Amino acid sequence: MASEKSSRASSGAKRASGNGHKHPAIEPMTRSERLDAYRRMLFIRRFEEKAGQLYGMGHIGGFCHLYIGQEAVVIGMQMVLRRGDQVITAYRDHGHTLAVGMDAKSVMAELTGRRHGCSRGKGGSMHMFAPDKGFYGGHGIVGACVPLGAGLAFANKYRGNDNVCLTYFGDGAVNQGQVYEAFNMAELWKLPTVFVIENNKYAMGTSVERSSSTTNLAQRGLSFGIPGEHVDGMDVEAVRTAGARAVAHARSGKGPVILEMMTYRYRGHSMSDPAKYRTREEVQQMRETQDAIERVRKLLMDDGVAEEELKAIDRQVREEVNAAAEFALADPEPDPSELTTDVMI
Repeated sequence: MASEKSSRASSGAKRASGNGHKHPAIEPMTRSERLDAYRRMLFIRRFEEKAGQLYGMGHIGGFCHLYIGQEAVVIGMQMVLRRGDQVITAYRDHGHTLAVGMDAKSVMAELTGRRHGCSRGKGGSMHMFAPDKGFYGGHGIVGACVPLGAGLAFANKYRGNDNVCLTYFGDGAVNQGQVYEAFNMAELWKLPTVFVIENNKYAMGTSVERSSSTTNLAQRGLSFGIPGEHVDGMDVEAVRTAGARAVAHARSGKGPVILEMMTYRYRGHSMSDPAKYRTREEVQQMRETQDAIERVRKLLMDDGVAEEELKAIDRQVREEVNAAAEFALADPEPDPSELTTDVMI
């Protein structure tokens, strides 16, 4: 019985990783693409570090979920999108906003509840939007973005365009019922969406091994016929390669794909989480051996990029992040009349 179960699991893993489809050849990243990825990932990290500082100083209130450690996922996926494609995610959304090209000043102003924030200071950390950039949130309810992402993909199919929607959610959301309803409809109607599971292993604070009977989350769509793939989410080039395959599959009319990004957050679930459910040694080991930014940095140096050039990028990034923070803190708070606007009755 055990061997039969093992055989079925092995067969499922093979189907999840490829589903028999031929994948387009993906060229390795060029030096300029690696430099671009390095800068963009570093910008997200420095921005999030500054956001953490401002939260500790009382300038940011409410919930605040930092993306530190997961930068390769969103940057690698963004590299394979084109104008017209859409992105929707959950509440850990700062990195996604910056990846799609939103102005860092407007994002920081939103975090601090200021007038020129991207949601006019009324959305805060979890509810940022920029439809002009193809970004549709920022959603605080666990798993809620998944049927919404399927809805965006349905709109693409209904309109007859070939746009693709990236629907991000975490390992904690995969056990939500609405996720599987969305999976069913997405495959039934061959909707052009890629479901990106950012598996940082702990959800809100419970290890995926303790919360999910099947920890191979790439397989979660098999009963619906959705192909899935495991991806090293700490390797931006691996993310880009898998993302290109998945987006091409969805864009060609073959329906959704699930990408399980094996990633890791260095901070707690939110700023109020001391993360005592894991050891400091575990986090330190991930930083020292798996860090996405350091991986690219090493590749660049091996390719002849001078360390001083990389340090100059870091200095420039820090200056831009500091300028965004200064802008946000100097920006006035919304007028009290804003309390009665954008309210649905």
